[in-house]
Amino acid sequence: MTTLEVQHHLMRIGGEDVDSDRHMDIFDPSDESVVATVAQGDASHIDAAVAAAQAAFEEGSWSRATPQERAAVMRRIATAANDAVEELVELEMSSNGATVRQATGFHIGYALSHFNYFADLAESYQWSRPAPMSSFPTLAQSTVHREPIGVVGAIAPWNFPLLLTLWKVGPALAAGNSVVVKPDEHTPLSILAFARIAEENGLPKGVLNVVPGDGREAGARLASHPGIGKIAFTGSTEVGREIMRLASGTVKKVTLELGGKGPSIVLDDADLDMAVDGVLYGCFVYSGQVCESGTRALVPASIHDQFVERLVQRAKTIQIGPTRDWDTDLGPVIDGKQKARILSYIEGAVADGATVALGGSTPSGDGFDKGHWVEPTILTNVHNNMRIAREEVFGPVLVVIPYGDETEAIAIANDSEYGLAASIWSSDNERALNVSAQIQSGSVWINDAHQINCQVPFGGYKQSGVGRELGPDALDEYTETKVVHLDLSGGRDRKPYDLLLSHADD
Repeated sequence: MTTLEVQHHLMRIGGEDVDSDRHMDIFDPSDESVVATVAQGDASHIDAAVAAAQAAFEEGSWSRATPQERAAVMRRIATAANDAVEELVELEMSSNGATVRQATGFHIGYALSHFNYFADLAESYQWSRPAPMSSFPTLAQSTVHREPIGVVGAIAPWNFPLLLTLWKVGPALAAGNSVVVKPDEHTPLSILAFARIAEENGLPKGVLNVVPGDGREAGARLASHPGIGKIAFTGSTEVGREIMRLASGTVKKVTLELGGKGPSIVLDDADLDMAVDGVLYGCFVYSGQVCESGTRALVPASIHDQFVERLVQRAKTIQIGPTRDWDTDLGPVIDGKQKARILSYIEGAVADGATVALGGSTPSGDGFDKGHWVEPTILTNVHNNMRIAREEVFGPVLVVIPYGDETEAIAIANDSEYGLAASIWSSDNERALNVSAQIQSGSVWINDAHQINCQVPFGGYKQSGVGRELGPDALDEYTETKVVHLDLSGGRDRKPYDLLLSHADD
């Protein structure tokens, strides 16, 4: 695979390519080269996209299509996108620093398989169901219907651009909604390409619109727009709070998938080789730029030193380097600002008393003179009240925290404002399940990590978010509930309002 020539990419609004008098440069994090330019949308472009989406919704060719018809189109789109997988992988890699191995599997492979799942779900979801008979003494029938909301706004992050966009677009389209997507400024390319593929394969114009732009202008307008019925956001907790505030002006439905500070709890009966590999995978995949990463390793004090030694030796085998090399495990972090932020957290941790057991800086040698690189880092002598243990670093930084007994491990794990994901490492399944029941987290993985199944809901407790993505729960988030009551008595039964009206002349 080779790098792309620098091309200019346009917004997609109402089925048309739209340019702007402002452009954004898209950089490759591995060498800081410009790989593309993109039209930068503003509030006026968001307004135009919402209007196009509303018109498409009201026109009805998508919103009033049967679930089977929508599913067929979505499968056709997924097949065409799979045929263009090399283009999508290249677009994603070139702008967010994912390795070719990761981009092909996690970023694009998962994205398209999950989109196919939502096509299947459109056909199997219970769009209507009979309700229990009324307790009133009258002959009637009630039915509960799930209906599309209308226009959905989706704000996507840079770490898994297409995947996390399709977690929103997939259920929104399956339900018959129209969508306006605001990609992150770093990574709009694969999302724009997918929108083009979707329209070329049967999605009506205006149903899916993509407006690249910054969060302060385009994102804020989308979150507050009165024509948007639901906003879905993945990103930091800080920005999520602002999204919720902006959405509250028109009481929108909101789904927020936010930050995490996941604990990886190693119990004293764990298979240590498996636990070491699992803890490293849980933290360092995609250079730690994953919201559900297990960035706190909670280890029994009795085996702490032995476990850290194994962690360090195993972590030394992690290959950091060129993203287009299939042997590379870790690429760069997203940009210079994030690199500086990560290194600042490490420096602050050392100042607070932590010890660098591995890494702690930038790699040296050929290939690292440009780009945004951070070594896989392991910190010991960390307590859970330290800043490094409480705040989301979003980088390849693992802290090891010793504990005395199981009760203390659970208390440390739950002592966080976050509750997105956790892992437990034990050879005793019953014991691990008992611990899992006490962990305040939306997902708990036992002897595994990062196992996100598109058929089950994903989301967080506490300040890790609101609502759930994936599974049938996702369609609940992208639909409104309507109850229709049908009187069947034909006037023969005494109705509840007769109880009131029979005394009207008294």
